[in-house]
Amino acid sequence: CWSKLYKPGEAKNGCVLNGKLYPFGNIARTEDCYRCSCSATSMECCSLFFTPISYDKEKCKVIFNKKSCNYDVVQKDDPSQECFVYSRV
Repeated sequence: CWSKLYKPGEAKNGCVLNGKLYPFGNIARTEDCYRCSCSATSMECCSLFFTPISYDKEKCKVIFNKKSCNYDVVQKDDPSQECFVYSRV
């Protein structure tokens, strides 16, 4: 999770994240797969995804899937085949 503090009057129309304006209030899902809360004083966001850290790095690779807001871990030689992930953070 992360937060951004705004100076008085800086966020008068909402919060900007990666060039996109989001309205005040709760945002269920941004284009970059975060759940956020936007106010005139701050924007607070947490990711909707978990990063794989333990998998077979010799045979597999990690690809971010924006549609599902998750990382897919697939075989390097055959990306249609998923790899087993031991843990995510």
